[in-house]
Amino acid sequence: MKGREQPVHPLPDVAIGPVVHPHDDLDWVGMEGIALPVSLDAGDGERQRVIAKVDAFVNLARARHRGIHMSRLYLLLDEHLGGKNIDPPTLLGLLQAFVQSHAGLADRARLRIRFEFPVRRAALRSGHHGWRCYPVEIEATLGPAEFTLELGAEVVYSSTCPASAALSRQLIQQQFARDFPADRPLDRATIMTWLGDEQGILATPHAQRSTAHLRVRLAEGAALHLLNLIDSAEQALGTPVQAAVKREDEQAFALANGRNLMFCEDAARRLRRVLDAMQGVASYRIRVAHHESLHAHDAVAFASGDCAVR
Repeated sequence: MKGREQPVHPLPDVAIGPVVHPHDDLDWVGMEGIALPVSLDAGDGERQRVIAKVDAFVNLARARHRGIHMSRLYLLLDEHLGGKNIDPPTLLGLLQAFVQSHAGLADRARLRIRFEFPVRRAALRSGHHGWRCYPVEIEATLGPAEFTLELGAEVVYSSTCPASAALSRQLIQQQFARDFPADRPLDRATIMTWLGDEQGILATPHAQRSTAHLRVRLAEGAALHLLNLIDSAEQALGTPVQAAVKREDEQAFALANGRNLMFCEDAARRLRRVLDAMQGVASYRIRVAHHESLHAHDAVAFASGDCAVR
């Protein structure tokens, strides 16, 4: 009848219903791939907004409870992080809110944030600029007695094989000996022409796009200085991939590669030295992969370490 109020019935909540196996607790329960705009000060004082994919979890410690309240996690994410700045105190507060929202069900919480961070990079010689995007991952975990925060980044660079370079130089020497016998006088103009000819420089070392995956566990009170991590890694590796490239930039890149021969083992050791000396790092893990142009498989090296608190 018009104007007559309908009776209000409570909405069913089957998550609190009985479970089939009442003695099974669960390590983590939650959601993955939540789209969320966030902002980050990467260490240069500028806040930059990105679209992230966020994973949110709590454990299910109360074995007789069928499930958690996932909508609570989602709403807390939006309240604490949606469009807001990511920093350690904010992440800690969010994880505490996760646990409080499931009081009696959970005593641990976990958060993972993944995004691509754009950085404006200058060309090597031409004066042009372009954008490089770096895959980034931030993971925070809160337990009954500990809060941990990890920062991960991926850096792409070029690696020229030292063995291939040595073999190429040997072939060039042999070709020079054939083209310029010892009993013939050397003519500078002829040699200059030979050096600029494909028949003279008949072999070149193989180089490949390579990837360094860095993951650092931050010391207590350390900031999320993402740019410092990325810039330090690129400086150590020496030949990061470029954005804007004119011919003079490409020539400079070729020169840098020729002066920067490295195996994957060399790259991993360079990065280890950087992270060992970096402020605010408690421990780290490194994975380096050279995506070989010689083989159909990759050359890979791993390194890890614990740092003294600084």
